[in-house]
Amino acid sequence: MDVGTELSTRLAAATPGLPSGAVATAGLAALAVVLVPPVWSQLRIAVTLVHELGHAIVGILSGRRFTGFVVRGDMSGHAVTVGPARGFGRIVTTWAGYPMPALVGLLMLWATTSGYAGLLLFASLLTLVFVLVFVRSAGTFVTVVAAGAAIGALWWWRDDEVQALAVVATGFVLLIGAWRHLGVLASSSGRRDPGSDSNVLRQLTGIPAFLWNATFVAVLAAASWGAIRLVLELT
Repeated sequence: MDVGTELSTRLAAATPGLPSGAVATAGLAALAVVLVPPVWSQLRIAVTLVHELGHAIVGILSGRRFTGFVVRGDMSGHAVTVGPARGFGRIVTTWAGYPMPALVGLLMLWATTSGYAGLLLFASLLTLVFVLVFVRSAGTFVTVVAAGAAIGALWWWRDDEVQALAVVATGFVLLIGAWRHLGVLASSSGRRDPGSDSNVLRQLTGIPAFLWNATFVAVLAAASWGAIRLVLELT
């Protein structure tokens, strides 16, 4: 087996596009995942994982040191970065969590419309391999390994239509799930939680938490609008 040839085959761009019925099915499946409580209770950890990795990645990019993270099935989690207790790096690291699932969901839809679903899956797999050494609980380890195994199988046994459908469906789940996560933050319990991202941002900057929530809404709305436009290109 020529490894280089095998890798290039799996990384090569595909012909973009899916039947409109397949896109509609992926969207309905995503709605079911997010809106049906028994299903959401099992799969919502995917949104939490992207949320926490959003903190970690932006923390690294802003000059902070990523030391570990945990995700839990109840939608909670935390990522730990080391650096100055205040300042720009801490602010953008804290802010990045809630927008990240929507932005990644939008990226997934873009990759499918552009024929790069396979490349995105490979990049996602490398990211999970990298962060595996930073997990700080058995449950988080199992979650990351399971996600990596699913992504790896989907990427290696390449089927362009199956890959595109899976990436689109996952993108929808992250995008819709981001709104549900934000709804929890905006609820009365979320507003009272001193450790919530918007309340931490208020403590860091003096800007009211509701204004930080408004920035999250703006990003999610923009990502949703972009997703609608990309879905129209897919069909």
